[in-house]
Amino acid sequence: MKKTVFLTGATGSMGSATLRELVDRRERFDIVLLVQDSRRARRDLRRYADEPGIRIVWGDVRDYRAVLNCVTGADYVLHAAALISPAADRDPVLTEQVNVGSVRNILRAIRAQPDPGAVRLVTVGSVAMTGSRLPPIHWGRVGDPITPAIDDHYAVSKIEAERLVVESGLAHWVSLRQTFICIPRLLSLMHPILFHQPLATRFEFVTARDSGRLMANACESDVPAEFWRRVYNIGGGEKSRVGYVEYLDRIFRAFGLGTLAQLTERRWFALKNFHCQWFLDSDILEGYLHFRRDGLDEYVAQAAASAPWYLRIGLGRIVLRSFIRGVVMKRLARAPEGPLHWIETDDRRRIEAFFGSREAWENIPGWEEPIPEPTPPLPLDHGFDDSLPDARIGYSEAVSAARFRGGQCLSDEMQEGDLFTPLRWVCGAGHEFGATAYLVLRAGHWCPACQAPPWNDDEIARINPFFAQVWP
Repeated sequence: MKKTVFLTGATGSMGSATLRELVDRRERFDIVLLVQDSRRARRDLRRYADEPGIRIVWGDVRDYRAVLNCVTGADYVLHAAALISPAADRDPVLTEQVNVGSVRNILRAIRAQPDPGAVRLVTVGSVAMTGSRLPPIHWGRVGDPITPAIDDHYAVSKIEAERLVVESGLAHWVSLRQTFICIPRLLSLMHPILFHQPLATRFEFVTARDSGRLMANACESDVPAEFWRRVYNIGGGEKSRVGYVEYLDRIFRAFGLGTLAQLTERRWFALKNFHCQWFLDSDILEGYLHFRRDGLDEYVAQAAASAPWYLRIGLGRIVLRSFIRGVVMKRLARAPEGPLHWIETDDRRRIEAFFGSREAWENIPGWEEPIPEPTPPLPLDHGFDDSLPDARIGYSEAVSAARFRGGQCLSDEMQEGDLFTPLRWVCGAGHEFGATAYLVLRAGHWCPACQAPPWNDDEIARINPFFAQVWP
C-alpha cells in the first residue's frame, strides 16, 4: 500500500532534491506539497502540476489551516522549508514566524490527527545551532553546547524549533541538523556572506542530491524503530571533510580563476563568529539511511556541469585575475553585509563579533602565513558518561550533567532509560525550567532564558563549564 508524504520547501535546495527522489519512487509514495505561491514557484513546479500522485497546495507554512490540510492523511511529514541566512538575519521577526511558527503548526496538525503516533515527522535543523567551532574544537557531535553565533537569527530560530520537536511528546520524530549544503550553482557563492566564514574553518559538507536521497530514504519501510526520537548530524563523511581554503581553491581552479589567495586578501575574511565543523558522529545517520554518494571530487564535477556558459567556455581564464579580485571580490567584501564595509563604517558591534577588535583586524597577516593545520579529534566533555546507551541513562547522569552546566537537577528522581519525561532544572543564573533528559543530555540544549538573544556568552561561560568549552 502506498504511503503519503507531505513535503515542505519543495522549491529550495534540499526540498527540490527530495522531491526528485520521491517522484522516482511514485510506485511507493503519493506526494503532497505546500508551496508559497509565486511566479518562480509555479515555473519550477510546472512539470509536476498534472502528475498523478502529486498534489500541490498553494499556501503558507505560517497558515495553520493550510498545514492541517496537508498533514491530514499523511504518513510522513518532511519539513525542509525555512527562511535561511543571509535573508533570515535581516528580518528576525519573519524568521521566527516562518522557522518556528511552521513547526508549531505542523506539531499542532499532527496532534489533530486520529492517530498522531502513526505520523512520522522529519524536521531539518542546522549546524549553525552549535556556532563557531574553529580548531582545536573543530570536531563536533550531537550533545555539544548549543551556542549560536552573534546575530545569527537563523540559528536562533532553528534552536527554538528543535526544542519544540524534541519536547513534543510525539512517538515518531527526528531532527536532522543540516551541515553546509553544496549546491551545483556556483554563483550562489557570490554573496558577502562568503567572507563571514573564517579561513581556518573546517566543514563536513553534503551535496543537495545526497540530502534529497537522505530525506526520501527516511520514508522507506526498512527504517528501524530505534531511528526515531533522536537528533542527528548530517554530514558527507570523510571524503566531504575539507578546509574552507581548500574548498574555495578547488572551485575557483576548476574554472581557471586561480586560487583564493590570488583573488582575495586575507583581511577580507572574518576571524570568528560563524559555524561549521567536522563531525565525530555523522556516520550514525548514514548507518540508518545510506544516503552518501558524493564527496569533494563529485561536487566539483557537479558545479562544473552546472556552471554558466561563460565559465564553461573558459572566460575565467581570459579575464584578468586583477579585475576579478578588484571589481568582483573586493566589491562583495565592501557590500553592506561584507566585512570591509564594517571596517569602513566603523560598525563596532560586527567588528567585535567577527574580529574581536579593530586592532585584531589590522594585525591579520598576509597569505604567506599558513592556515593552521587540523588537529586530531578531541571530543568535548558532556558532563556525564555519554557512552552509556539510552536505557542506562538515569538520575545520576542528569545530576552530573546539570552540575557541569553550572546548575542543578531539581527533580528528585528519574526512571532509568526514560529520557522523555520532563524534569525540573535550574541554571547557574537561577532560572528554573522544565526539559526532558534527552533535550539536555543528548541534544545539548540548556536554559531557555539564557539562550540568545541577547548574546551574553561571556557571562554564561563564567558560570557554565559545559558552555565554556566552546567560548574563548
